[in-house]
Order: sequence, then C-alpha cells, then structure tokens
Amino acid sequence: MGNVVEVRDLKLHYFTSKGPVRAVDGISFSLAPGETLGVVGESGCGKTTIGLGMLRMPTPPGRIVGGSIVIDGTDIVPLSENQLRRSVRWQTISMVFQGAMNCLTPVFTVGKQMMETLQQHKEMDRTRAEETIVRYLGLVGLPPDIVRRYPHELSGGMKQRVVIAMALFLEPKVVILDEPTTALDVIVQAQILNVVKDLKRRLGLSMIFITHDLATEAEVADRIMVMYAGKVAEIAPNRMVYDRPPCHPYTQRLLAATPRLHAKVDELAFIPGAPPDLLDPPKGCRFQPRCSVAMDACGEEPPLIEIEPGHLVACWRCRNA
Repeated sequence: MGNVVEVRDLKLHYFTSKGPVRAVDGISFSLAPGETLGVVGESGCGKTTIGLGMLRMPTPPGRIVGGSIVIDGTDIVPLSENQLRRSVRWQTISMVFQGAMNCLTPVFTVGKQMMETLQQHKEMDRTRAEETIVRYLGLVGLPPDIVRRYPHELSGGMKQRVVIAMALFLEPKVVILDEPTTALDVIVQAQILNVVKDLKRRLGLSMIFITHDLATEAEVADRIMVMYAGKVAEIAPNRMVYDRPPCHPYTQRLLAATPRLHAKVDELAFIPGAPPDLLDPPKGCRFQPRCSVAMDACGEEPPLIEIEPGHLVACWRCRNA
C-alpha cells in the first residue's frame, strides 16, 4: 500500500517588508497508512508551519512558493479554495490546533460548534448529526451532556478532547496534532496521550504529532522528523533515535538536553547560541554556527540522504562516517 502523504520539496515563506522569511525551505517526507510521524525541533524551526501548509492555511503573509503536497493520491497545492473546503479540509486531512482554549468560540455551546462544522460538510438530518457528535465525544472519553456546555465550563483537558473529537468526526485519513498537551498538567497530558494512542489503534489513523517534547514523541511516534531552521535535519524510526545515538549533531544535542528518568546525569546539555534569522539564513548547513563538530564541508548545504534503510540525515559528517 502506498503512502497516504507525500511531501516533496515544500517551500512556504512569509513575505515581509524586509524580505521573505524562509520558514519551510525545501523539505520532503512521507507518511504511511496508520503511521505516526513525530515532528520535533526548537521554536521557529517550521513545525507548525508544516501543519498549516498541509491544510493550505498558512498564516498571512505566508504563501506556498514551491513543491507538492500529495494527500491520498491528490496534489492539493494547485487546488482552488472551494475544492479544498469541499473535499480536503477535515474530510481527508484535519488538524488539532495548538491551544485548545483559543479554538472554541466562547459564546457557543460545544454542540452548536460541532453541529455547524458537521453540517457544512455532510448532508444529514439534525438527529443523525447529534448522534454522530455524541459518539465522537464518547470516543475521547466525554459524556453526552458536554454538548450543552460552554467552553468556560470545561477544564483544559476537556477542551482538548473536544477539539480532538472535532478533528475526527468527518473521518479524515490524516490528523495533525500541534502540541496537543501544551499548558496541561502532567496527569492530564498522560490522559490525552492515552486518548491519542487509543484513537490511532481503533480508527487506524495516520498522524503527524508536533511537539517540543522528545519524551512525548518516544511514547507516541513511529518515526521522528527533526527540524532545524526550516530544514529537515534527520528522519529515523523511533528506535534509531532513542535506542542508540542518532547521527545528526543537532538531534544528539536535543536528546542530551532531555531529562531521562533512569539515567544518572550530573548536568543536562544545552545548545549554545540561538536559531538563525530565516530572513538571511547561514550559507551551507544551517546548524553549522552552533555545531561543535562542524568541518570545512559544512560550508556547502548537505542533502538529505539515506544512510541506512529508513534513516535519512542531512549532515556531511554522517555521510562520510
């Protein structure tokens, strides 16, 4: 069976008065049916921009300037806005946006908001629509009476579950989750992660899970894609990242900066410096100015190459190892 998502050489820039910000600059990746791809990296590396780009909903003044996004066999980049609304968004691919507290309209009940979305895309009577809403709220562990409540009557975890249910009830093949556990306490985070894993198993969903938290990705992702400064640094199966030292120096430093429950570490590592200005990114490898093992070849941009089956790295040192 082929991949449900194929992204090739995607470029999405934000056009400002000072010039284009190259937020996503020529990235390629795929997503298999039933797979969860974890996307990690520092703030500003392009994680959320990828998600919005895959819905063709970049925040203004963002614009896709190159590449293709093939979802379920259709390249959505050339499609009209009407075609996207009618047959792609929320029906083929949906997104759980970062910050559930800001995603729900405070003056509408949960049921009214979900009903409005459902009736925009599906032809069904009100009774059947209400049954569908209650069923999907049940899938995320919420009781039927939630449909009559306003967002301010719900806890943060309950709001997050509502937003997940709204992303699912049109039965998309791909769901993007953008930091779904942000601003939640650790107990609720664990509950949301269990909901996500259970839904993947029961519904056979393909997911893109965006987060800063490498420990969370270890729990939910089948493969990890590490982003840096609008580029893909490394893509590898979960076990190749967590069970042995990864190849790319940036991935190594990210892992070294992550607390380990059973490891005895005197001091967590950190990455010196700051991410580059994407108005004028560094020549060659974008991580070079912060890399402790940079060499002369790093003055030229490294291609993303497969160094072993399923393991792709954009690093001259890995290529020459």
